Amino acid sequence: MTELRPEAGASVVRCAWCGTDPLYEAYHDTEWGVPLSDDQRLFEFLVLESMQAGLSWLTVLRKREHFRRAFEGFDPVRVAGFDDTKIASLLADPGIIRNRLKIAAAVRNASAFLRVVEEVGSFSEYMWGFTDGRRILNHWRHAEEVPARTELSDRFSRDLQKRGFSFVGSTICYAHLQATGVVMDHVVSCFRHEQLIRA
Repeated sequence: MTELRPEAGASVVRCAWCGTDPLYEAYHDTEWGVPLSDDQRLFEFLVLESMQAGLSWLTVLRKREHFRRAFEGFDPVRVAGFDDTKIASLLADPGIIRNRLKIAAAVRNASAFLRVVEEVGSFSEYMWGFTDGRRILNHWRHAEEVPARTELSDRFSRDLQKRGFSFVGSTICYAHLQATGVVMDHVVSCFRHEQLIRA
């Protein structure tokens, strides 16, 4: 569902949150709000969103490639098998966010993620089941209108927590739903809004 980014130097309007950092712009233009169904990428976003708690998303994006290497491509089977030695090596890795609670949560969440897959068939099917497989297409005019959490993210968060996930509060869950395209929150003036509405 992605479309080509605007040509370099072209005058375009984007959501204000991505600023002018090229990495942020690329993420905004090609990933944010694009519907995802690939379980491994959904697990990646779940881990990265939980790592972002209390930090800026740009900080996470700048460390993303290193995270991919450190977390073995975000393969949930591999991450679920991380032992104390591996966790200690992650805590010593300056290329990632070295927060013991967040790293431990990623390992626990990998196991919980695999239980969901075993029960439902895929995490994608589970996640999209909260909207009966439909995208929520919003038409916000101003960034200030975009919520930080909703009734949907509250339900998603509560269910994840019941299933043993941690660092999955409603705000983190809403960010996850936005990033993975369940919720399309590009403002109407952003060039991606129309593209994703039509996709």
